[in-house]
Amino acid sequence: MTDTTATSVLVVEDAPEIAELLEEILRREHFEVTTATDGEVAVETARAATPDVVVLDVSLPGLDGIEVCRRLRTFSDAYVVMLTGRVEETDRLVGLAVGADDYLTKPFSPRELVARIRAMLRRPRTGAAATANGNGHGAAPDDHEIRRFGDLAIDVGAREVTLGGDEVELSRIEFELLDALSDNARISLSRDQLLERVWGPNWFGDDHVIDVHVSNLRRKLGDDPRTPRYVRTVRGFGYRMGEG
Repeated sequence: MTDTTATSVLVVEDAPEIAELLEEILRREHFEVTTATDGEVAVETARAATPDVVVLDVSLPGLDGIEVCRRLRTFSDAYVVMLTGRVEETDRLVGLAVGADDYLTKPFSPRELVARIRAMLRRPRTGAAATANGNGHGAAPDDHEIRRFGDLAIDVGAREVTLGGDEVELSRIEFELLDALSDNARISLSRDQLLERVWGPNWFGDDHVIDVHVSNLRRKLGDDPRTPRYVRTVRGFGYRMGEG
């Protein structure tokens, strides 16, 4: 069985004709597809079915797509592609801020949706990027390695982060960003380098995603971007960790 055949997709769309079209397209591409027509059902279905990917319409009746994504991120690491008829920048950034991986504005090409999903699925999961890339020299990371930056401790093997001894709950993407930055302490990484490390070399989504997830990471670490202790902005380039 191929990886694609084993991939499950939850389509959350209240318009029956669009839901049916998406289901047909994805099944044709050999994905296993489940559908939900409202937000509450979507959350419960995601808990029960544990999909690999969620294709999520923003404008749902009752619980909208933004809130669905927010709730998904409390228990699921599924890749999330948000669909919307809105074109405002703020809508896209809100979706990314609550944990979406990518964003498509209607009308969109079915071929583009499939390409975006495949690009996400090529992205390493649960630390695979770190295992494959190691410290940039092809070596696997030390499972017992603990990186320390003041009162911030990053246990690479356990994928656990503590701040002053208290555990910090990070999403998969937030941890992988922190892993990439801490693995290259005092080295500035460009947004493109971070995209390749965390999202994979075939990613072609919105590059705003880096800034949004770094902002979320900083908030959870209590890190003021104006006087950062951990993640520092390299203006016009990217980010780095380390003193000075």
